Amino acid sequence: MLGTDRVAIVLIGDGMAGRPLREPYGKTTLEAAHTPNLNRLAKMGMCGIMDPVAPGVRAGSDTSHLAILGYDPFVYYLGRGPFECRGIGMDVRPGDVAFRCNFSTMDDDGVITDRRAGRIESGTDKLLDGLDGIRIEDVTCYIQPSVAHRCGLVLRGSGLSHKVTDVDPHDAGVKYHKSEPMDDSPEAKKTARVLNAFVERAIEHLAEDTHGVNKERTAAGLPMANVLTPRGAGIGPHLPPFGVAADDESARWADLAPGQRAHIEPGIALSGAMVVETGLVWGIGYFAGMDVIKVDGATGGYDTDVVAMGRAMIQATQRHNFILGNVKCPDVGGHDRDADKKIEAIEKVDVLAGLLLDELDFNRSVLVVSADHATPISVGDHSGDAVPIMFCGRGVAADNVTEYGERACAAGSVGRIRGRDIVNMTTNLLAIQEKFGA
Repeated sequence: MLGTDRVAIVLIGDGMAGRPLREPYGKTTLEAAHTPNLNRLAKMGMCGIMDPVAPGVRAGSDTSHLAILGYDPFVYYLGRGPFECRGIGMDVRPGDVAFRCNFSTMDDDGVITDRRAGRIESGTDKLLDGLDGIRIEDVTCYIQPSVAHRCGLVLRGSGLSHKVTDVDPHDAGVKYHKSEPMDDSPEAKKTARVLNAFVERAIEHLAEDTHGVNKERTAAGLPMANVLTPRGAGIGPHLPPFGVAADDESARWADLAPGQRAHIEPGIALSGAMVVETGLVWGIGYFAGMDVIKVDGATGGYDTDVVAMGRAMIQATQRHNFILGNVKCPDVGGHDRDADKKIEAIEKVDVLAGLLLDELDFNRSVLVVSADHATPISVGDHSGDAVPIMFCGRGVAADNVTEYGERACAAGSVGRIRGRDIVNMTTNLLAIQEKFGA
């Protein structure tokens, strides 16, 4: 049986955790936000803190989501690019090298002035028109726009390697980098050479501005998208399927990755779905064989429609018993170092949590709320700090925590766990986990 009478939803506020600000009053943005629904859930749940990958490790959104889904990122992670490309519908074949790219802005000296080209949201398909499918040496370069300022790049040809450095400098105020081979292999040298040639070709193409997109942006006082900055080279991983058919005893979920994930009760399949906003996490879902549900209005930005996302999660429980949701906008606020925007974004997560609180039957459901990593305002990027987590619903014994936040949750009964513990803990609470041992 599928086991949809018992359902888990894992709600991730992307980058929602952080560090205390000087203002207001030494609170984190999560502690400063108005979160009545998250606090209600904290009162009825059991709380703790979580290291998405391991203590002190600055997790990426890709490695943290792999861990949250029960995959050991130290085993399965082979680079970020394939997830982004697969997530936006690109074909990633064995031997391909895939990259995640930004549309960025540079000055006349090649210095990056804006890594995200003003978070460009329209016209990116036109900017890439004529660039997809070009050949450099014997390599075909496929490129496709993703969400907002992002795009995916796939190199397909003989003798390629993902062991090359990023073109993206990861900081403004410095020149975009030339990719370098990370070893002495001819494959790495060739890949770096082709990638650099592609970037130079793309600069020329964007300068031609055939459709006038950059001209319009300049007239509106917006940064031009005049360079592409690939990063995160990788090859497509082989992920064991997240869920298996209920009658397929020979391919039971636990047997596919021994010791890595929970043993599921025989005859019950763990059927996974995700309602998320970014190509990167969509790609993880596709590689894991999950049902990737895309929602109109889920933009990956500050204006995302969290109500539509919440409704999609509830609807998904009719077909699946493990749903992963991710709201991206808190992470955007952290990267922008904008405390007010991040607080507003966290309050959007609270709205979604309130919808789930009202709609879920907690006699048969477990709701987990956490972050995939911290993105502190003071850092402007991911940090290796632990993040707050809470489990609410079926089988949960409430502790004494009454607020959802970094310091409050640290006092809860869950203690300190890792991302890979979530699937084990939820399947235990749902009572669909096979006993380990006699």
